Amino acid sequence: MPYQHGESAPRMPEWMRRPIAREGAYASVKELLARHRLHTVCQSAKCPNQGECFASGTATFLVGGGVCTRGCRFCAVEPGAPEPLDSTEPERVAQAAAELGLEHVVVTMVTRDDVPDGGAAHVAAVIRAVQAAVPGAAIEVLTSDFGGSIEALDVVLAERPDVYNHNVETVPRLYPAVRPQADYERSLRILRHAAERGGFPVKSGLMVGLGEAYEEVVETLADLRDAGCSIVTIGQYLRPSREHLPVVEFVRPEVFAALEEEARALGFEAVASGPFVRSSYHAREAANAVRA
Repeated sequence: MPYQHGESAPRMPEWMRRPIAREGAYASVKELLARHRLHTVCQSAKCPNQGECFASGTATFLVGGGVCTRGCRFCAVEPGAPEPLDSTEPERVAQAAAELGLEHVVVTMVTRDDVPDGGAAHVAAVIRAVQAAVPGAAIEVLTSDFGGSIEALDVVLAERPDVYNHNVETVPRLYPAVRPQADYERSLRILRHAAERGGFPVKSGLMVGLGEAYEEVVETLADLRDAGCSIVTIGQYLRPSREHLPVVEFVRPEVFAALEEEARALGFEAVASGPFVRSSYHAREAANAVRA
């Protein structure tokens, strides 16, 4: 029986329970983000690691505004018609990264199908601003598929991010239910082009617990490796609200461990696989592993 958010249905298993961190730099990070009027994937996507990351003095920036033009049925980011892109956002992100003293800056984006380049030039401006404000910091970007536009993707890749990430999110069979406005093969083409461009690690990630079979996950991992990905993340899907897809299964820790072994056997240089793993969770460690 699927887990129903907010209802008296099967409770989360023991391995999905942990205290919520509110110590350390938590309050100051929230204040800094509010002062710079910034969005984070930690907050917008209701990430379960928000407390831990904020408490440790880090955050994952979400650029392009706080509204996404797509309505993926797993995602808590608000869908709808976004405001025009804010030309001051790159500098505000850069200033926040500098104030936080980040050595590995992770920048994600909402999908912007409403603008001709999908927001690529805006992301490129964010990269340049961070490079100028935090010299020496590594920059990891997680972008949309830009509607499949290789030209738009090249605008971002021309800024030479230290890691390029685009998530496939789930196995191809589930795309119509989970990501109806996305296309699995299109995402693989984006990843393959980034890998062929060369010079930086290419990363992707997916969720489990949406009804996929183990073999389908392994096949997806093989597709990602074949596309040139060297880093992969695998995490548990958690239902953000009653309006989102239900959790079909809470995948056991030993299955995550087995999937990590499968990924490493396929040749991935860095693998993060576990119930609380998200794309940007411990991103610096994964990037360092590949560089090493």
